[in-house]
Amino acid sequence: MEKILSALAEPKRTAIIELLRDGPMTVGEIADKLRIPQPQASKHLRVLYEAGLVKIYPMANRRIYELEPDGLQKLDDWLETFRELWEQRLDRLESYLKEEEGRNT
Repeated sequence: MEKILSALAEPKRTAIIELLRDGPMTVGEIADKLRIPQPQASKHLRVLYEAGLVKIYPMANRRIYELEPDGLQKLDDWLETFRELWEQRLDRLESYLKEEEGRNT
């Protein structure tokens, strides 16, 4: 999990993940859309690959990048534990507010 969070801590890498949400792209396409040099885009993509968030497909002399569902699922599973915590807290807040409302009427 640490590798995934570390990879996503960089705003350009988060932007790459958001770009790839729409479908596979080459390094050049990503670099153009983010207005960064291609070597910088490649460096960010390597970090995302090593974190298990993207996968690479060679196509002729190009490399195609796309999201890796398994890496994103690991992140979602981890976040789910926090969703449960917040749902419990919000449920308690809702109960408290209803009690207060009942006292004030």
